[in-house]
Amino acid sequence: MARKPDGPLRRGWTTGACATAATAAAFEALLTGRFPDPVQIALPKGEHPAFALAQKSRAGDVASAGIVKDAGDDPDVTHGALVLASVRALGPHAGVRFKAGRGVGTVTRPGLPIPPGEPAINPVPRRMMTEVVQAIAARLGGRPDLEITISIPQGEEMARHTWNPRLGILGGLSILGTTGIVHPFSCSAWIASIHRGIDVARASQARHVAGCTGSTSEAGVKKLYNLPDFAYLDMGDFVGGMLKYLRDHPVPRLTIGGGFAKLAKLAAGAMDLHSGRSQLDRAAVAAWLVELGAEPAMIGMAETANTGIEILEAAQARGLALGDLVARQARDQAAMVVEGKVAVEVVAFDRAGNIVGRAGFA
Repeated sequence: MARKPDGPLRRGWTTGACATAATAAAFEALLTGRFPDPVQIALPKGEHPAFALAQKSRAGDVASAGIVKDAGDDPDVTHGALVLASVRALGPHAGVRFKAGRGVGTVTRPGLPIPPGEPAINPVPRRMMTEVVQAIAARLGGRPDLEITISIPQGEEMARHTWNPRLGILGGLSILGTTGIVHPFSCSAWIASIHRGIDVARASQARHVAGCTGSTSEAGVKKLYNLPDFAYLDMGDFVGGMLKYLRDHPVPRLTIGGGFAKLAKLAAGAMDLHSGRSQLDRAAVAAWLVELGAEPAMIGMAETANTGIEILEAAQARGLALGDLVARQARDQAAMVVEGKVAVEVVAFDRAGNIVGRAGFA
């Protein structure tokens, strides 16, 4: 994850909020010939932000409006993206229909809130757009029967830097948002993506999933198991969020892969492995070394070492199986969270991707 800057952080707007505002502007122009600019919408929690239009056009029974997404100070891959909404009038009682334009993905796997074959426009943004269309129709005397096409011209390239391909969302980005607001450096969005990954794996009848702290550990687990792509969960530092969801939505087997230092945090009971939210428990490491029969000098070194890898390398040089012990402790901590509903394995890696500790399925 990107480093959180110092000082107050500026909020931003979700793709769902931008798509709703663009839809509102386009529909009003379709009915009146005039584009409101800026265009104001109501968000689910009662806020009423206004959005400037970056693009607008009208031809026949189709009107289009575009808004440049401002994600505030969040390191969002879609910050600065142009979100376009084109609306086309349908016949009476047709209701609101959604279509994926250029750069917006299509759902291809079960397990997501939207069924396969549908545009990757999540339920809350769909509701927001439907409600704004109904409100404008009531205010201006039109019919709320529309086809809404959402496009993000650079979305297909942006989606390659998201979890969409792994979740089976192909062709572009998802239109997301539950409140309309992007809270900078929020953990909730990452954890929600882990949950959706578990949902997709379960819907695909996966019996073995892997949650890894990063690309090195994921590559290491891939050498051990030939799992389908959707079985790999982008756990990152949020092992607790993954384990708690698996406890309630179990998959038979889970492999946790990670760097030694991060797994040592899990072994000591930490459920958030980010360096800003948990630290290596050197007293716990020293106790593990005592258990392994380390000499006093080695134990003292562990209590003052700069990094976990430094401790591991010193233990390896003395023939002490610290990596395996940490993996076992981490597995036992994870097993307590899932309450026996999932068989857990833990594999620890060094920075080069070599296995330095392993505790098999319990």
